[in-house]
Amino acid sequence: MATVDANPRAVLSFDVQVGEGERVEFSGPFQPGQRLIVVVIGEPHPEFSDLTAAAASSLAFWDNPLDDEDWNAPAAG
Repeated sequence: MATVDANPRAVLSFDVQVGEGERVEFSGPFQPGQRLIVVVIGEPHPEFSDLTAAAASSLAFWDNPLDDEDWNAPAAG
């Protein structure tokens, strides 16, 4: 069962690179001893960036009222 967080948190985003020794360092508006939740999301592999860009740029193709009319029409028969 899902729960609701009664204490919403600010979300900060940092664009960082992994350094020597596989370390990631960043500075922010944090207090010494403050507990943090850190979520790490790796950047997508650049090999697929052109495919991702092509997919995102062609979404207008699907916004076609004539196609929507045909696609959503009840099947004959």
